[in-house]
Amino acid sequence: MHTHHPVHCIVPPHMLREISLRGTSAQRIMATASLARSEQVRNNRVTDLARSALAAEGLAASAGGKQRRVYDAKNGSGLPGLLVRNEGQPPVMDAGINEAYDGAGITYGLFQQIYGRDSINGSGLPIVSSVHYQKGFDNAFWNGSQMVYGDGDEDLPIAERLFNRFTACLDVVGHELTHGVTQYEANLNYSGQPGALNESMSDVFGSLVKQYQRGQTAAEADWIIGEGLFTANVNGAGIRSMKEPGTAYDDPVLGKDPQPAHMSHYINTAEDNGGVHINSGIPNHAFYTACITLGGNAWEKMGRVWYKTLTEKLTVSSNFQDAANKTYAAAGDLFGVGSTEQTAVKVGWSKVGIDITGDTTSTNEGCLPSLMRMLGLK
Repeated sequence: MHTHHPVHCIVPPHMLREISLRGTSAQRIMATASLARSEQVRNNRVTDLARSALAAEGLAASAGGKQRRVYDAKNGSGLPGLLVRNEGQPPVMDAGINEAYDGAGITYGLFQQIYGRDSINGSGLPIVSSVHYQKGFDNAFWNGSQMVYGDGDEDLPIAERLFNRFTACLDVVGHELTHGVTQYEANLNYSGQPGALNESMSDVFGSLVKQYQRGQTAAEADWIIGEGLFTANVNGAGIRSMKEPGTAYDDPVLGKDPQPAHMSHYINTAEDNGGVHINSGIPNHAFYTACITLGGNAWEKMGRVWYKTLTEKLTVSSNFQDAANKTYAAAGDLFGVGSTEQTAVKVGWSKVGIDITGDTTSTNEGCLPSLMRMLGLK
């Protein structure tokens, strides 16, 4: 059923490409290998999907609910690998295994407790994760059926390490698992603006998972994606900043964060599926601005607006304008036309150069307008 979805990697190709050009000899070798492996993973996705889908089917239980399965790929490419921690089992001695397990649980918790969603597919799909994928793999990805994590640069000398292990970042876990949610819902095409929206949705909920776990308000949150992923050798806070796109990192080896924060700086490119990891900064900043404008906990209201939009309103080909109109409509559905929540959505999109247009009438108009129509008064 879901066998033709692209593999979604957290580290964008442009970042690995910069390292392969600017890094030390060891860094260049590692980055070039990670680029090649990421491409290979994309090309061989059906094989991996078949393997992991079979594993998921074999583990699926009819009861639904939280079902985490963590596997050890033992530095190989075979997925899912050896089952090392099952739902309800105690922590093990391996930090990566425990982080994958805990991150999946926290992500499940946000979607279940706040948005009423039972796992990735909404029906209790087991959350399958594989850690220790290959050796020196600088990435993590959702392949359409499961999560896969590399260990970063642990084999390089400390002075040359750029990436820590990928399971250590809760927002990375939340980001990648949200690609699964998107796959089962709007199923946004992974190119151009729909692809950038796909990436943005993962950043939105990846950040919300972290904020929810920390109990932070929108104003208290860092809005960084990949916080803690870089080692101390990198001049950067993370992979992306939703608060200030284009400022997440500026490093002699990694280059400078290329994300725009406004439509006037939209980047037209054939690379990275039409800039899906780059132009996602625009809808990211719209969400951030809407959350800051409204205040409070971002997952409670704006999170609900974006979740409703993703699961009920967006289609495979939705662009930024469509997302703006439909988040505005969703805010009207949830909180009322002209509500402060709806106004905050409008402010958010306006900040990035997108005005609400077209028919954005709420589909939840309440009893009075319906009664007026029945009586011929409207």
